[in-house]
Amino acid sequence: MSDLEVLAKVKSEGICAIIRKLSPEQAIQTTAALIEAGVSVIEVAFNTAGAAQIISDLKETFGEKVTIGAGTVLDSETARIAILAGANFILSPTLNLDVLKICQKYNILAIPGVYTPTEMLTAWENGARMVKIFPAVAVGSTFIRQVKGPLDQLDIMAVGGINAENTAEFLQAGASCVGIGSDIAGQKLVETGGYQAIIDSAKQYKTIIANAKIK
Repeated sequence: MSDLEVLAKVKSEGICAIIRKLSPEQAIQTTAALIEAGVSVIEVAFNTAGAAQIISDLKETFGEKVTIGAGTVLDSETARIAILAGANFILSPTLNLDVLKICQKYNILAIPGVYTPTEMLTAWENGARMVKIFPAVAVGSTFIRQVKGPLDQLDIMAVGGINAENTAEFLQAGASCVGIGSDIAGQKLVETGGYQAIIDSAKQYKTIIANAKIK
């Protein structure tokens, strides 16, 4: 998939489920549960042990059923490892221009973390077509609504503190999608309710997103 095809997929799905610090087996089972619930855009955070292998395993197991992002990518070396492992897009908590450059080289969607209009414009000028507001809950949905005025060419992913109560608020303020971690793909969720808990939570978010887009 090209970077623009992945961008369209992320926007249409409206949600990116974040897998962090799960074992390879847990990652596969969690992904299977997410797919069953209708969530197929998934991030594997690179502060997870064996993240590159997990990405490779997920691509081999699920193929085109899943669009995999590599998250917590802090430098171009890690970005390249993730891309070669099969990542369809790269997410970072910060803005690193070298990461953007290597993603452009491989025609891979880069979603850098930004926090100010200056960082957002810098990301755009260096090839990013979607940015990640992180941590989104700290600035609130009003920030997104306001910044989309002069920078409406940018798609925004809201990540950090997003939950079932505020997801619709962020989407209606102008975010193209949200990133959800422990609420949808967390280890504690599995420990308390099994993989059915992931299915139930993912379905809940899908309903919230669908209703928010209608409004």
